[in-house]
Amino acid sequence: MVELPFAGHPTVGASWWLRDQGSAINTLQVPAGIVQVTYDGELTAVSARADWAPDFAIYDLASVDELMAADPADYTDDVEHYLWTWLDESAATIRSRMFASHLGVPEDEATGAAAVRITDYLSRDLEIVQGKGSMISTKWSPEGWVRVAGRVVSDGTKQID
Repeated sequence: MVELPFAGHPTVGASWWLRDQGSAINTLQVPAGIVQVTYDGELTAVSARADWAPDFAIYDLASVDELMAADPADYTDDVEHYLWTWLDESAATIRSRMFASHLGVPEDEATGAAAVRITDYLSRDLEIVQGKGSMISTKWSPEGWVRVAGRVVSDGTKQID
């Protein structure tokens, strides 16, 4: 319902799609600025400034049970909500959920912009499990850049020209 200056999931997806169509790219212009694009095997990654992502209300939760018990209906104000907890702190792996009902997204399956924010918030590289099992890998830079990467799964449909 709203265009964001930077949204990680569609930016990674568009970069993957361009490579899949035979037009791999090195940069992509989004409203916030120019993102670097890289490919590493099946992974597609974009690097964005942390301050390009929307502000999220970040909730550090004590357990996966508490995280999974959260109800998106309880987060209906005009803020993006990012809830997370450690799955394995020593391996830098978290479990998360994102709610933004005011943007028409009761719960997002994979949120690259939120991954950028939580990576900057924790100031470390992360492996993020979000939604029903989406995997997002991030790399933090103290200069304010975050690389967000993932695998894109095609649903097998073809667009008709």
